[in-house]
Amino acid sequence: MSIVVKANPGESTDSVIRKFQKRVIAEGLVQEIRDRTVYKKPSEKRQEYLAEKRRKIMRSRRFGN
Repeated sequence: MSIVVKANPGESTDSVIRKFQKRVIAEGLVQEIRDRTVYKKPSEKRQEYLAEKRRKIMRSRRFGN
């Protein structure tokens, strides 16, 4: 699971670093590392999953999607 960002000609190093950071966030790598640092019981994971489903349902009702 390697992330490769190639610099275009004339592109500054700062913009390449920003591209890399955006790609890492888009791949979900940061969140995965955070999740792996602390053990969560299966019941806690299930509760978070159900809470997220409830939030999505309420959001869809509120905005009419």
